[in-house]
Amino acid sequence: MISFLEQFHPVVQALLAGLFTWGMTALGAAVVFLQKEVGRKLLDTMLGFAAGVMIAASYWSLLAPAIEMSKEYSVPLWFPAAVGFLSGGVFLRGIDFFLPHLHIGLPTDKAEGVKTSLRRTTLLILAVTLHNIPEGLAVGVAIGAAAADLPSATLPAALALAIGIGIQNMPEGLAISAPLRREGVSRRKSFFYGQLSAVVEPVAAVIGAAVVMFIRPILPYALAFAAGAMIFVVVEDVIPEAQQGDNTDLATMGAMAGFCVMMILDVALG
Repeated sequence: MISFLEQFHPVVQALLAGLFTWGMTALGAAVVFLQKEVGRKLLDTMLGFAAGVMIAASYWSLLAPAIEMSKEYSVPLWFPAAVGFLSGGVFLRGIDFFLPHLHIGLPTDKAEGVKTSLRRTTLLILAVTLHNIPEGLAVGVAIGAAAADLPSATLPAALALAIGIGIQNMPEGLAISAPLRREGVSRRKSFFYGQLSAVVEPVAAVIGAAVVMFIRPILPYALAFAAGAMIFVVVEDVIPEAQQGDNTDLATMGAMAGFCVMMILDVALG
């Protein structure tokens, strides 16, 4: 796999990795073709798993390399990571404030962002699409950092991040398609909308890789930015959704498992 990717330009590598994470989202959304209704226990456990993967990826694949890279700069070691991390959260909050969207499991009158007459289905898709942006950015930035030939950023580590995000994208695709199916939307449309939410990931990955390749000094800031954006998504969206029902223990154990899987991937491959 590594030797196959190495023959391509880093931006193409980012595109391929983004397409992989999108494909995993589509795979999760496709579960609606196999089951009439997805149990809430399974969904909450998978959402918890996704949260654990994102938390682990934010540190092992993004913040830790950002701190290591900061040794090359004449600023305090913690400065790029802290600034980038907080900037990522502020950026997502800004988009969150303006973009109309609706979190899964909430009534339509709880939609956030500017007031709109968009349908509930569209608002649900926008919510997940918004939160897929930092995942694509994280993969692209990691691949762009690997192309800079820095010891703290390698292509295997970037690949581990893409695999981890791809794995946690499966429940995200299901988290869109399953509720739509319960609301009476056809299986085909539920699948289409579920996979559509991740189309932004290849685009974000390409942008992330291209930016850090041409502006190397921002590398540690960019890595930390992606980490901050992902943690914002986890705390603001994924964990609350997983804890809405009566399956809090399952969701919590799912998060523990997800964290462990991502840690193993990063250490083993990175």
